[in-house]
Amino acid sequence: MIGDACEKGRTFNSIGKRKGSLKEEIGSVCMDAKKLDTGLRDAISLLPQEVLGDILSLLPTKLAASTSVLSKKWRNVFALVHNLDFDDSVLLRPEERNEEWDVIRESFRNFVDRTIAMQCGSPIKKFSLKCQIVGDSEMAHVGRWISNAIERGVLEVDLSLKTYARLFLPCELFKSKTLVKLTLGSQISLMKMPPDVSLPVLKSLFIDSIFFDGGDLCYVFLPGCPVLEELFVRHEEEVGIPLCICSATIKKLSVYYDLESEIDFMGGMSFNAPSLVSLNYRDYALSEYPQVNLKSLVEARLDIHYSKVIKKPNLTGLIRGMSNVKTLHLSPASVDVISLCVKKHGLLLPVFNNLVNLSFGSKNKRGWKLLPYLLKQSPKLETVIIQGLDGYTSDLTMRVKVLH
Repeated sequence: MIGDACEKGRTFNSIGKRKGSLKEEIGSVCMDAKKLDTGLRDAISLLPQEVLGDILSLLPTKLAASTSVLSKKWRNVFALVHNLDFDDSVLLRPEERNEEWDVIRESFRNFVDRTIAMQCGSPIKKFSLKCQIVGDSEMAHVGRWISNAIERGVLEVDLSLKTYARLFLPCELFKSKTLVKLTLGSQISLMKMPPDVSLPVLKSLFIDSIFFDGGDLCYVFLPGCPVLEELFVRHEEEVGIPLCICSATIKKLSVYYDLESEIDFMGGMSFNAPSLVSLNYRDYALSEYPQVNLKSLVEARLDIHYSKVIKKPNLTGLIRGMSNVKTLHLSPASVDVISLCVKKHGLLLPVFNNLVNLSFGSKNKRGWKLLPYLLKQSPKLETVIIQGLDGYTSDLTMRVKVLH
């Protein structure tokens, strides 16, 4: 009987040129069920409210919130939605700014306020906010929304904010007792962080083009994350990158820098991460790497590029600091820089006593001349993957022990 009602509901919607929203789908099924006078409720309404809340959490927040107009029951169900995502880019395009722009922005703010109010402070798992901030009043709104999520015990926060002024994030964000994953982006400048950062359960931190005041990231933020395991830092065409990454707990680190015009002001880069297992590092070769402590490193991917800005790059600290690695992936650009430093700047490769897997590629003769030297310094090497050989469509894998 319920199946018949659902079938008629679909037919009714097709005739009425339904728009496909959840509200119309559920409403039409309920309407036809009443017409049949079967005394049965629609199948969706028979589900427990907790299950309905999980289902709505899989939908975009705007669509999930629209179900609250169906009935009082659905208003109660929406309070159980545990994922909230707000994105003003679906409404606004900066390149098309006109007289309606401010009206649309106000509409977005009102929608976020109403949605948060409908949830009545119920716990949430993930809070995602992507928006532009224009003026102090909007900054106050954003701060209030973030604080609300923290108060409700949020586990994951994803912020993609854009503003022309320095941004002040609420202190509550840096003192959450429940936050496990935090994503901050992009191209914004943060005000001074609170000195007593405390994120006792934060395990994953992703930072995309964020300018921190002074050494706040390395000396204030990271020390306040005692169980941090994964750190991702990216800076593209933005100054203010950290020159030192120091953490006793991180196991996976990804660093992507693309700031050739600024590297002459950077000096050197340090990595003090004794528990690190996996490193993915992309950057221009710098003048020095004064401190590199990666004694637990298992796998490393290097994509180091040469820049004429640094006439005499020095990779000694970086290469020696990762000599315990077991699997090493060297991009053609990295091979070129390392071979240059060996030939012209006196770089001596350390003995890689634990290296068993090597991925190696080059686009010039100088780079290929580095391979025999590297093989000699790797007494336990078992497998070499050769990249970029002319005439091959894929990489070539060689068993070094067999070759010997």
